[in-house]
Amino acid sequence: MAFLEAAEFGHGDFILMEDITGDAFMSNLKLRFSKERIYTNIGETVVSVNPYKPLGIYSDATVEEYRGRAMFEMPPHLYSLADSAYQAMWRRSKDSCIVISGESGAGKTEASKIVMRYISKVTNAAHQEEVERVKNLLIQSNPLLEAFGNAKTNRNDNSSRFGKYMDINFDFRGNPVGGHISTYLLEKARVIFQQAGERNFHIFYQILSDKALATSCGLASAPSELEYLKRGDCKTVKGLDDSARFAETRAAMKAVGFSEAEQSAVFELVSACLMLGQLKFSATENNLGSELQQDAVATKVSELLHTTAESLGRALTSRTVAGKDETVQARQTTDQAAFARDALAKSLYDSVFTWIVSRVNKSVAATLDAGSKGTVIGVLDIYGFEIFPTNSFEQLCINFCNEKLQQLVIELVLKREQDEYSREGIPWVTIDYFNNEAICNLIEDPKQGIIAVLDEECLRPGTQDDKNILVHLNKKLSSHQHYASVGTPGSEGKDLDRDLEFQIKHYAGKVVYRVTGFVEKNKDTLFQDLKRMLYQCDRDMLKEMWPEGAKSEKEVTKRPHSTATGFKLSMATLVETLACKEPYYVRCIKPNATKSSTEFDDEIVAHQVRYLGLMENVRVRRAGYSYRQLYAPFLQRYKMLSKDTWPRWKKDDKSGCQAIVSALQIDAEVTMGKTKIFVKRPNTIFDLEKKRQEEMPRMATIIQTGWRGWLARRLFRQVKAIVLIKRRYKSYRNRLFFHKLQEAFKDIRAMPDFGTSVVWPEAPSVLKAGVEMLKTIQKYWRARMILKRYTPAEQEHVKAKMLAMEFCGGGKMVNWGVAATWPGNALASTSYPQVAKFNELSASLKAQFGDSQFLYSAVAVKLGRNMKTSDRAYVISEANLYRLELPELALNKKKPPISLQSITGISVFKSGAPGVVLHLKDGSDGDIVFALSNGRLPAELLSVLYSVILRKQGRKLKVTVADELAYTVEGKARALDTETAAAATPLTFKKVSATKATLVSP
Repeated sequence: MAFLEAAEFGHGDFILMEDITGDAFMSNLKLRFSKERIYTNIGETVVSVNPYKPLGIYSDATVEEYRGRAMFEMPPHLYSLADSAYQAMWRRSKDSCIVISGESGAGKTEASKIVMRYISKVTNAAHQEEVERVKNLLIQSNPLLEAFGNAKTNRNDNSSRFGKYMDINFDFRGNPVGGHISTYLLEKARVIFQQAGERNFHIFYQILSDKALATSCGLASAPSELEYLKRGDCKTVKGLDDSARFAETRAAMKAVGFSEAEQSAVFELVSACLMLGQLKFSATENNLGSELQQDAVATKVSELLHTTAESLGRALTSRTVAGKDETVQARQTTDQAAFARDALAKSLYDSVFTWIVSRVNKSVAATLDAGSKGTVIGVLDIYGFEIFPTNSFEQLCINFCNEKLQQLVIELVLKREQDEYSREGIPWVTIDYFNNEAICNLIEDPKQGIIAVLDEECLRPGTQDDKNILVHLNKKLSSHQHYASVGTPGSEGKDLDRDLEFQIKHYAGKVVYRVTGFVEKNKDTLFQDLKRMLYQCDRDMLKEMWPEGAKSEKEVTKRPHSTATGFKLSMATLVETLACKEPYYVRCIKPNATKSSTEFDDEIVAHQVRYLGLMENVRVRRAGYSYRQLYAPFLQRYKMLSKDTWPRWKKDDKSGCQAIVSALQIDAEVTMGKTKIFVKRPNTIFDLEKKRQEEMPRMATIIQTGWRGWLARRLFRQVKAIVLIKRRYKSYRNRLFFHKLQEAFKDIRAMPDFGTSVVWPEAPSVLKAGVEMLKTIQKYWRARMILKRYTPAEQEHVKAKMLAMEFCGGGKMVNWGVAATWPGNALASTSYPQVAKFNELSASLKAQFGDSQFLYSAVAVKLGRNMKTSDRAYVISEANLYRLELPELALNKKKPPISLQSITGISVFKSGAPGVVLHLKDGSDGDIVFALSNGRLPAELLSVLYSVILRKQGRKLKVTVADELAYTVEGKARALDTETAAAATPLTFKKVSATKATLVSP
């Protein structure tokens, strides 16, 4: 809403001002400008003040903020007005129009661009290619028309020198599907003349910035050397790069669909306009005629027009006068020829501009589906009211245009107000306002109007004189209250020039017009000879521009409308077009004459406020009620002001609004319509806003409390749900794991490897420890299943090797016999020669020493304390180690059995050599060192000895696997290493030193 802005920014809508005076209006406008609030509403009208600097309020994010929002919901902005027009068009299928007006430099052109960009942003959500093409064409038409129709003036560096109305056609989806551009009163006189400090149209300087193109068109000269460019004495504009702009112009022409040939033709014709100014004429004999100087310039102009220099010269220096039965060639003086040249330049440029507009229209023509009715948004960018020190024909036309538009604005605003009052069932209040219908009639009356008098003078036979216009105006309009001159009664015109000036009292103020040049500017001064010459040029574009040139010299042509009459008719068509659409207005204001972003010139602004009719607009809008709103948004905004409507009103919106009004006791200040509530004074709205602001902290606390409670409850439910989901998921994941595990191992008993090749599924982290236990169980189960394949003796054999593997496997000992058969008690085997004797001895030893069985027996070479060797047989029972002498195979009575409790450790070679050291407890004679014969492996002895000690004594035997074995003899340390000899070499020990011996094994 306009009043949503803080008080420091003033009123966002002038209707809400309590004091409706010019001073209050200016103060509010000035305050908002100082705060960079350049937009202010008057109902559905937006007043825009040119900031002369970028404000950063046109981003895509801002577009989204205003998209689909009503004007009363948002702070004033062009986007808000553009969206209202778009929504009226799309949702209600009503044709809309946006009328943008203001004086030169007020920002009209920029405002129209902003409106176009907004519409482009909010349409074509489906990104249809054809819609994007149309949008691009509509946008690209702006820089193209600016290049050919804009110029630098003393008020504006990019002033539009023509009026423009663009219709944008939309389909039922609200997407643009085409458009049409109409232009009004191009200032073609600027082609040949500019005021001091001003420039010609931009396109001339853009062409000159392209050296190659300028040279090919004969424009190698600088602007200061060209007659049609040097008169304003302004070649460049600060901050305006003609070369870069020319690139934009060519890109726009290409985007709109201009072919390369069409572009070249346009640039050549525009260059021809400039080159015409360089043509020279010389008088013929007796100064009765003239001739064109046939120089390089004349040749180049002819080339550009695709004609001959002779044809060009003949058309400029003579004129065909057609009689009843014959034609006569009238010779032109040098002045008349120069006049014809200038007329040709102006008419040629105006025709090129008109052709460009028609070419653009051809490219953007609407393409609606058969049978579908489209809708339209019109955008009118028209010149504002002009009052200069010297006002001529152009100012009269422009100010007439503004009078017509002001009349339309007031009528439409009044009509809208009356219609709304009627719809809402509220009595209409008569409104006094300035009715400018009399001024419009003063200018356009078909018999007594200024335009009629001007046309009459232009049609009079003989020499026409501007002064005659004033004479006839004084006769016909002397009693008109809005007309004055020296020749009329009263003192209004006493200070005017008697022969040349008259005054019109416009709605915006009094304007003095000087009639000099009125006749010339009102007539179509391009003679038929020049039209025929142009038509006969070898260029299709010129034939298209001047089809009347095809007529013969004797053929009588219908006189075309004068410039003023043509403009009057176009204004009537424009007003008729706008009247059938829902209007929206943008009034542009220039804050100062120096283009400063901080200066606010009260006099300049007050002048524009007056001639834009802004105060009239406010008075009409404020005549009955200053504020009106639909019941639903009013109730939504102010329901906290009544305990009956807060927090929720359960009945209809109108009764809810009535409840608020009654609670606040403001019944006398409001009127209830059918769908809206009407408020008389702005102060009532401000009081409502103040009370609403006072309630907001309490509302905020209630909302925060409820919000925080809701957040806490939501968080609790979320956490509870998360816990439940996690629990259920974990349960599911565990069940899934066990299911996969069951599937993987279901046939494990039938597998040859009992599950070794099975890949365990990935276990959840919570089950990893249990899975490791399962893997261990599976290993034990697999071992048990493998052992079941063997006899009890084979099982014991396997167990012995598994025990040996712990100390010898994994590379700890080379060739330790994992694949070999371990004989065990080998001497009891039938393969042993003395088996009978051994069995007899075994029975005797068991009886003598109480052993139940012998576990291990082997033949070995013993290393004595004195480094001498001898053969021995070693037998291990469950309690003792027996040392038998060979070859007797008898127990030495001096060497009784060694209790296994005395053995503390065993050492074997890493290389797998048959050497063994049995370490005994301290106090004995020393360790036992021997080498197993007949290929017996140390690993077998190690396994038997380790297992029996562990089983019978519950202790672990120390096992050493090394490259060199250490042992003690009588308390002294000795060492034993090994070396490999030839296969035939007998197993033996050799002394290396007193403390070291070497085992020599084959």
